[in-house]
Amino acid sequence: MRSPGTAPADADDEGKGEEAAFDEEFDPDAPLQPDSGGRNRKRAVLAVLPFLGIGLFTVLLLLGWGLEPLWAFAILPPILFCSVLAYIVFSSDFLEDRT
Repeated sequence: MRSPGTAPADADDEGKGEEAAFDEEFDPDAPLQPDSGGRNRKRAVLAVLPFLGIGLFTVLLLLGWGLEPLWAFAILPPILFCSVLAYIVFSSDFLEDRT
């Protein structure tokens, strides 16, 4: 998008600025900088996702072994609770000033 006071650009160059911003935003090698509001949601998701995956895989494994579904789903609330709690801690930099 261009502002009203700028000169018109070529048709080929018009969308390149938006593409560059899009590529920088989702670059996996980019440093993890906090988002607006001092929250780092990307770092929180990257930190919590492996543990949530292991927990859900464990539930599926228990169901696959033929264990009663009640016992398999009994471990699901602690897994979800710990994942949400870890997400909150990592996204808000709870311990940043203590390191």
